[in-house]
Amino acid sequence: MSFDILGDIHGCHRSLTALLEKLGYRNDGGVYRHPERRVIFLGDFIDRGPGQREVLEIVRPMVDAAAALAVMGNHEFNAIGWATPDPDCPGSWLRPHIDKNRQQHQAFLDAFADDAATHRMWIDWFLELPLWLELDGLRIVHACWDPVAQSRLRPHLREGARLDPDNLSPLFQRGSPLFDAAEVLLKGKEIPLPDGGRFLDKDGNPRHAIRIRWWDSEATTYRQAYFGPEEALTHIPDDPIVGDHLIDYGKDAPPVCVGHYWLSGEPARLAPNIACLDWSVAKKEGRLAAYRWDGEQHFDDSKFVWIYRQEQ
Repeated sequence: MSFDILGDIHGCHRSLTALLEKLGYRNDGGVYRHPERRVIFLGDFIDRGPGQREVLEIVRPMVDAAAALAVMGNHEFNAIGWATPDPDCPGSWLRPHIDKNRQQHQAFLDAFADDAATHRMWIDWFLELPLWLELDGLRIVHACWDPVAQSRLRPHLREGARLDPDNLSPLFQRGSPLFDAAEVLLKGKEIPLPDGGRFLDKDGNPRHAIRIRWWDSEATTYRQAYFGPEEALTHIPDDPIVGDHLIDYGKDAPPVCVGHYWLSGEPARLAPNIACLDWSVAKKEGRLAAYRWDGEQHFDDSKFVWIYRQEQ
């Protein structure tokens, strides 16, 4: 089977339809199909852009019709937590309803402000999305492929690496082993900056830890290991990293596709067998990107396909 792996969409529905059409998919009775290929969505369908409903109404019919596969992104995970009462703290929610979290999630909340039943329907659908996929010769996860984190979570998940709606709270308890494992898979591996260092992320929030190039054994300083928007790079110290920070992902391991990292520039692979498809479509000059995979062990930069963000 040949797959087209698509990165984070974030409510940019015109960009999604334009890229699907560029890839040769056509709307057939409400489902975008290709005669020979299928899509794999990397999650983060929601938040930021204006087309929250429209994106979901394109993606879900494709998944339901087996024209696509999909995994959960951290924004779907956060939406589940926002909508789920905390069983240990009446009146609270698994994802706290603080201003920072609300601001990040506002576009999705606004889209369903007067339609609680439909909002609940989409939360239930998010719960059906697997945290990762291991296919024949290909691995898919939103942010980081970590066998240790997967092994830790697996006993607490339903079949197919799906969340258990009756056992969600441990995954949202900050500092717990299950919380940390979910964070790695959905948000990437992080390490704290030395001496209480901090920088501002793309939303202006202070961060005391950095997401890292978890596969890159040549990155030995915090600045070399940092993996995120380039504008923050000057705030990252170039001091040697203290402690173990890598995940052992060998060059002979199956190719893995991730999203999540809000990259800029022209899409290209991160390593011979690691590709990121999040090229910041929600930014004014961002791209929505895909990779056309046909069974190869090593990614080929010429097989990235993208479009610039379309006006909504």
